[in-house]
Amino acid sequence: MSKIELQATDNLKKAIAEAIHKSMGQGELPKTEMPDFNVETPADHAHGDRAANAAMVCAKPFRMAPRKIAETISRNIDLGSTYFDRCETAGPGFLNFFFGRKFYVDVIKEILAAGRDYGHSNWGKKKKVMVEYVSANPTGPMHMGNARGGALGDCLASVLEAAGFDVTREFYVNDAGNQILKFGHSLGVRYLQIYKGEDAVEFPEDGYQGDDIKERAQEFAKIYGDKYVCVSDEVRDKALTDYALPRNIAKMKSDLEKYRIVYDNWFLESTLHKDGELDETIQILKDRGLTYEKDGALWYRATAQGGKKDEVLIRQNGTPTYFAADIAYHRNKFVKRGFERVIDVWGADHHGHVARMKGAMEAIGIDSNRLDVILIQLVRLVRGNEVVRMSKRTGKAIQLADLLDEVPVDAARFYFNLREATSQMDFDLDLAVKHDSQNPVYYVQYAHARICSILKKLASEGVHPRKCTDEELALLNTPEETDLIRHLSICTSEIIASARDYDPARMMRYLITLATLFHKFYTACRVKGENESLTAARLNLCLATSTVLENVLSMFKIAAPESM
Repeated sequence: MSKIELQATDNLKKAIAEAIHKSMGQGELPKTEMPDFNVETPADHAHGDRAANAAMVCAKPFRMAPRKIAETISRNIDLGSTYFDRCETAGPGFLNFFFGRKFYVDVIKEILAAGRDYGHSNWGKKKKVMVEYVSANPTGPMHMGNARGGALGDCLASVLEAAGFDVTREFYVNDAGNQILKFGHSLGVRYLQIYKGEDAVEFPEDGYQGDDIKERAQEFAKIYGDKYVCVSDEVRDKALTDYALPRNIAKMKSDLEKYRIVYDNWFLESTLHKDGELDETIQILKDRGLTYEKDGALWYRATAQGGKKDEVLIRQNGTPTYFAADIAYHRNKFVKRGFERVIDVWGADHHGHVARMKGAMEAIGIDSNRLDVILIQLVRLVRGNEVVRMSKRTGKAIQLADLLDEVPVDAARFYFNLREATSQMDFDLDLAVKHDSQNPVYYVQYAHARICSILKKLASEGVHPRKCTDEELALLNTPEETDLIRHLSICTSEIIASARDYDPARMMRYLITLATLFHKFYTACRVKGENESLTAARLNLCLATSTVLENVLSMFKIAAPESM
């Protein structure tokens, strides 16, 4: 919560407790131990700005009807030291409280004083958290699932940072194992086909079929010619892998940076093999009696940890499985690097892998509750009423790079966070580029641009924002003004809730509502009027709104334009 929100709740709880003790002293309530009670924000502000369940929880120990307790508390409460000026009893015994003028005044003052820091808190207490997201296979280009996972993972990391966590963003590069062997062999065959013809060299059924494999092989051939035609498959495949893999990773970095995603770490799976961490992890499982050999392979007793079936760790050919490396990788996160919590953002097709990985964490002595997995549901690209599968530019399946050629980065980052990760979504390509209020990102950005326009126009008339007195800020008392200020006041608690629930979409909803409330205020309230004090107060409200809009948009690496 912001300082004002926290103070409002704490002082109200204290006032309610004092009213109960006062009622006990006057004999209106029995002298008995008072149970703990909650102060919450009602969904409908018509029912108050805060509500307390004190009368309800006291009914049993006081042996009185909640309604009678509520009326007694309401009669004896002193709200003078709180941000509230009115208390009402409702229904069977609800206590509803309404903000007084001082609350709205202090919210504006707090925002303007905090500036860029408004909304930030120390709720996370600097706990070390890693968010690992995208981590696409480097054997090919990134797809739409990576586009959604990238935006959601990056914005979740930003929300956690704003809520006070020490966050590390990481991309896990699968540069080892069977998929890399298959990648190298696919490249090797395409390379040979350049010189021997496609009919002369059969492409493996399980090889990577993409045109990007052909393109990398052709690039390699332009540099090295036929030098690798008459060498062993192993030498050829390794040479092509060593050439293509760094270039694929570099392309991933470039595409993601265009998407405004910059990682703290690009962690190579191969380091787990080279540094012996994979061997260490497998040895732990062996020492705990959780492995056995069968058919020349090493197996992990996953069923002993609640799994549906046992899993192979080392194949017959001596190659570790992806699962074995993944266990070692997560051990590296928790044990070697000391993260208190790890958040993995995976595609929905990894649903079955969640329980396997959590079970493996318990198997190596790590509390699986420290690992959280967010599963990203599918996204469909639509234009009008039609599903779009092919890129206009390439005529092939749309990849992340194609999307960013067609849709502004601001729109992509905003749209992919409009829905919770667990919900499937349609991404409307036409709507994302519209310059009208139907486009939510335009709608929100326009609110910021409109404020900048107001300030610029008034400056040209010699009217500039200035610091206001409390009495002047108290002039902001229309429903449109108080609704806007009340929404500004919850920014910090919304960020905390977004971090707590791993739900960046909550902040997009917050922004859309904030823009709506500002547009309503602008329509109903003339910023520059005959009353200079009211003009100054409304300019302060405009500045506070601009600050919050910019803070949340910039948190998500979305522009807050000054003109549109």
